[in-house]
Amino acid sequence: MSRKPELKGRPELKGRAARLTHLLPTGRAQAARTPFVVLVVTLLGGGLIGLLVLNSALSEGAFQLDDLQRETKNLTDEEQALQRDIDAYSAPDALQRRARELGMVPGGDPAFLGPDGKVKGVPGAASAARAPLVLAPEAPATASTPSSSSTPGR
Repeated sequence: MSRKPELKGRPELKGRAARLTHLLPTGRAQAARTPFVVLVVTLLGGGLIGLLVLNSALSEGAFQLDDLQRETKNLTDEEQALQRDIDAYSAPDALQRRARELGMVPGGDPAFLGPDGKVKGVPGAASAARAPLVLAPEAPATASTPSSSSTPGR
């Protein structure tokens, strides 16, 4: 007869296979499934929550980027409008008109000083073509006097 009793449902092994069977557990040694299932469910749940948090952060960043781009566009438009104003005020005809409004007149012939201290050229006086008009910065160029019909009591 055989040295070992035959296991239920298994044929008796001979030779090398019989020696290797000593390494395998004879009973039904199975790891408990509950901790493994809990581990897998926890990992899947954690992964889903992580993806949700990541997606929310990316959405928030996209909204902030959109707001910043809109603000940048508005500030760029404002900068360009201010630059147009500066260009209009610094144009030669605008500077000449504003200088005349302030009572300035074109200068005469200039004289230059050489490195040795000698005056080169003959300086000329500025010619006042008209009487200088001095205005306060807030006052308009044409000042109107109140009429007598607009005063109360008359």
